[in-house]
Amino acid sequence: MADAIRPATLRVLVYSSDADTRAQVMLALGRHPHPDLPAFDYLEVATAPVVIAHLDAGEVDLAILDGEAAPTGGLGLAKQLKDEIPACPPLVVLTARADDAWLANWSRADAATSHPIDPFHLTEAVTGALRGRPAA
Repeated sequence: MADAIRPATLRVLVYSSDADTRAQVMLALGRHPHPDLPAFDYLEVATAPVVIAHLDAGEVDLAILDGEAAPTGGLGLAKQLKDEIPACPPLVVLTARADDAWLANWSRADAATSHPIDPFHLTEAVTGALRGRPAA
C-alpha cells in the first residue's frame, strides 16, 4: 500500500462478551503492530447485533471475533457476516484450541489463532488477513 493512499488509521473491531479478552487482544496487538500498516483505532464490541451494525455500515477495516463469546460465538458470527455482507472486511477468529482450525475454515474467516492469546501469532494472523484484502 503506497503511503499516499494509505489511511492514517485502520478501524479494528474487537468482539468478545468478555472485556478481559478484548483487552488482551488490544494489548497483544498494540496501536501499531506492523510497520507496513497504519496505526489501529480500536472499537470494542460486546454483542453480535452491534458487530453486524458496524460492519453493515462499512465502518470497520478488520474485525477480530472471539469464538468463545456468548451467547453468540465469533465463529458462527463470522460465517453470518461473510454470507450477508457483500463487502465484508477481513475477519480474524479466536478459537478455543489450535485443533479448532477446521471451524475457522468453516466460518470463512480470513485468519485464525487460538486462546490463550499469543501476541506473535495474533499479529501474524492480523497482518496476513489485512494483506489479503483488496486494495482500497
